[in-house]
Amino acid sequence: MTLPAPRRLADFRLVAFDMDSTLINIECIDEIAAAAGRKAEVAAITEAAMRGEITDYADSLRRRLALLRGVPLAALHEVYEQRLQLNPGVPEFVAACRAAGLKTLLVSGGFTFFSSRVQARLGLDFARANVLEVQDGMLTGGLLPQPWGVIVDGAEKRRTLLDVADLMGITPAQTIAVGDGANDLPMMQAAGFSIAFHAKPAVRVQASLAIDTGGMDRALEVLRP
Repeated sequence: MTLPAPRRLADFRLVAFDMDSTLINIECIDEIAAAAGRKAEVAAITEAAMRGEITDYADSLRRRLALLRGVPLAALHEVYEQRLQLNPGVPEFVAACRAAGLKTLLVSGGFTFFSSRVQARLGLDFARANVLEVQDGMLTGGLLPQPWGVIVDGAEKRRTLLDVADLMGITPAQTIAVGDGANDLPMMQAAGFSIAFHAKPAVRVQASLAIDTGGMDRALEVLRP
C-alpha cells in the first residue's frame, strides 16, 4: 500500500466501521441466500452494488431480500456459527483505537442479527443495521422500520457517522471511516480520515489509505498509536 503521512490515532475521537467484508470475512446476505439455493443470483447483485454499478443500494437490497423469503431463521444461526469470522487484524486495530480513546461505531447495510453479535464480540460502542422481519421462524423478505428509517444505505451511513459525532460534540474531521464498498463512500467522504480495506477499485482511489494486503492492523503503520 502507498502510505500517506503518519497521523496520531489519538487526534481522532470516533472510528466507524462497515461490517460485511470489512470487520468480517463474508457478505452475510450472500451466505443466507446459499440456504435458499440462490447464492449466485444474490451474490451477483451484491457485487454490482458494492462496485457501484447499481447506484440505488436500497433497491438492490430489496431485490436481494425478496429472494430470501421463506429462509428459516436457523439458517442465519448456521451462517454466524459456521462461516462468519473476524477479518485479520480487526481485533488488534479495534483495541488500538480503544486504547487511544476513540469511540467505536459499526454501521452496516447488513442485519442486526449479525451486527449485534459482532458488536458484542468486539466491544463496540455503537451500532446501526437493518432489522430483518421474521414470521413463524422464517424471513418474510422484508425489513422492520426503525425510528431512524428502514434501510441503512450510503446516505444513512453518512448521517449516522455525523449524528454520532454531533452527539459526542466532535467535528467530522475527528472521525475515521473504514469500508470496502460503494455504499461506504458517503461516510468515508464525510470523515476526517478514510480507510479502504480490501476494497472495490472505486473505493480504493478515494480513500486516505487503501489496505490491499494483510490485516486491518496495517492501518497502524500510518495511524500511530
